[in-house]
Amino acid sequence: MQLAFSETSPYVRKVRICAIERGLADNIELVPTTVLPTEKNPEYTRDGNPLGKIPALRLDCGQVIYNSGVICEYLDSLPGGDQLIPADASRWAVLTQHHLASGILDALVALRYETWLRPENLRWSDWAEGQQRKAFQAMDWFEAHPEMRHGPLNLAQISLGCALGYWNFRFADLDWRQYSGLKAWYAEFSQRPSMQATQPPA
Repeated sequence: MQLAFSETSPYVRKVRICAIERGLADNIELVPTTVLPTEKNPEYTRDGNPLGKIPALRLDCGQVIYNSGVICEYLDSLPGGDQLIPADASRWAVLTQHHLASGILDALVALRYETWLRPENLRWSDWAEGQQRKAFQAMDWFEAHPEMRHGPLNLAQISLGCALGYWNFRFADLDWRQYSGLKAWYAEFSQRPSMQATQPPA
């Protein structure tokens, strides 16, 4: 399998962590891929993801699947280590929490584009503040539900770890450490070998 990736993408990181945790990383070739919303990449949109987003996973049969959540679910369906998405009734809670953590990433990536990529004279402060508000509202929920941070490793925990890692990476001055429960959890979670192996470059 081949994974279109960038070292700085938190969505790619989520997929790589899932692969490592399930013992599948050696089966995946990492293919560096550059995508930006302001630049064309016709080869990738033709042969990878038509939306021009990463990650995308090319299977050995030639089929391409994309969206980090879909790829993680696919990896979870393969033989390997402990599954990251439960098969019992808790499956729906884990998937919902995974998407909530992914929503933090969506808000932060949108904020990154607004404050870094968009020309300064075109930036919309109210919209940027709205993205921050979304991220903090989701953090309020995670802080108030410590039970999701405990128990066997699952996709929601991985997604939350990637969200906090990206927050540290891109918005160190936008402090989330007021959340004492999440702060303590992340200090431990970030030491997992899979998290250490996928850290973005300094």
